[in-house]
Amino acid sequence: MDKKHKLIRSKFLIPLSKKIGTKIRIEDGYTLTEGGLLKEVGKYSPKIGERIIHEYGDKLQIIGAEKNGNYKEKDIICLNGVVLPGFIKAHGHDHETLIKGIAKDECLTDWIDHSANVLTRFLDNKKKELKEKLDKNPYSIIFMKARLDDIYYGITSTLNHLCKASKYNAEDVIEANTIAGTKMILAVGVQDRNQDPCVLSTPEEEIKRLNDLYNAFGFKDRIWIIPGPNEVFSNSAEMLKALKQWARDHNTLFHVHSSEEPRTTTWFYEQYYMSPTQYLYQAGVLDEETIIAHQVNNTPIDLAILKKTGAKVVHNPLANTILGSGMPQIVEMLEKGIQIAISTDGPGSSDDQNILAAARLASQYQKAYHKDASLLPAQQVLEMITVIPAEILKLNAGSLDVGKDADFIVIDITRPNLVPIRVDNVVENLIWSSNGSEVRWVIANGKILKDNYKIITLDEDEIKNDLQHISEFLIEYKKMCPEIRASGVRQVK
Repeated sequence: MDKKHKLIRSKFLIPLSKKIGTKIRIEDGYTLTEGGLLKEVGKYSPKIGERIIHEYGDKLQIIGAEKNGNYKEKDIICLNGVVLPGFIKAHGHDHETLIKGIAKDECLTDWIDHSANVLTRFLDNKKKELKEKLDKNPYSIIFMKARLDDIYYGITSTLNHLCKASKYNAEDVIEANTIAGTKMILAVGVQDRNQDPCVLSTPEEEIKRLNDLYNAFGFKDRIWIIPGPNEVFSNSAEMLKALKQWARDHNTLFHVHSSEEPRTTTWFYEQYYMSPTQYLYQAGVLDEETIIAHQVNNTPIDLAILKKTGAKVVHNPLANTILGSGMPQIVEMLEKGIQIAISTDGPGSSDDQNILAAARLASQYQKAYHKDASLLPAQQVLEMITVIPAEILKLNAGSLDVGKDADFIVIDITRPNLVPIRVDNVVENLIWSSNGSEVRWVIANGKILKDNYKIITLDEDEIKNDLQHISEFLIEYKKMCPEIRASGVRQVK
């Protein structure tokens, strides 16, 4: 039974609260929810437990208790875990969950044509047939699997960049998000050049699409609709300006890929005589409400523009290394005051949504590259997947503060890889020793999504079986699919 108030007591509590200090680590801490919000957060005592039981009675649920009501203080067990805010993925692609591993060991634009664009053609050509075979919409299965992935790794909020043909199926991803119980900013993908012709459109068509989605879903709980032009190379200045004006008119964020891969960035400069960052600046779309994914290949002018405009950056180290795109100048960006979140990118390029692994890699790379072990310590990169993305995405989440959304997780610290663990090393263990599978409970909006390792808002077995079937159909289709050369530098003249 889902009760109004939920109480969790745990060996460690990491609030990541700016009110009391983001570095505070509490031993024997607790959180209490009221509906979808956090009502109390702090250090536990028997007196506090007795008060809560007396005050809330049969409206209270104690997480991890052996019974579900008529509680005594002794029923408030201290979980052998750490409670912290739900992770926030500031850039990802739900549709990519189907294309894990179908194209590997190649650069970005080759990978797009051999995976993402193949998926677009596959679903465009086979959607009706797949629906008949599976007795359900294939896009619905794909998006449900993406929600399953996020909950598994403790991600309670995401910016989902709905790229390629998936932009025509926004209703399905919104439904999946609603059923899963997560929080989503939906960046609706757009292209009008240098991409697969079957996904190209005009500014008028895309403004209408945004208006329709905004009018239908813009006021839905825990869903936000924003413009999401895919890449700078696949969108003209006319398109970028129209979408940014829509964002300003509707007071929304604006999201775009930029300067991700060196070969494409060089090609872009040769085509348009400026960098992608300069192109965005000249189009007038860079400001504090603009969120740029990747921003790997920068010039000093690019960094000066980012600093001047206040645009935010989402760093995706897993995808950037796997695709050989390089790594952005994270340390220099931070020194300039450019706000940066760490994310996973989509599961097609990063292979999974283990956001703790992304945080770890971001730190490891910079330490090694600069030969300075003091850079990007565990505390800082943990904040870059919680507090910082919450600020960038303007979410009432990312920390455990009274009045914040009740989005938090419990990580099991009894796993061998996390032992020994103490209050002085708990954050370091999460970043350096976890493998992502230790997320035991996930609570979002005050509702339990994952209960003692079992995801309860989604049918895990059914979703995995359905996706496996679609994947096998996709591989057979790929064998017959003609070569696609449509992405940026690879486009056929």
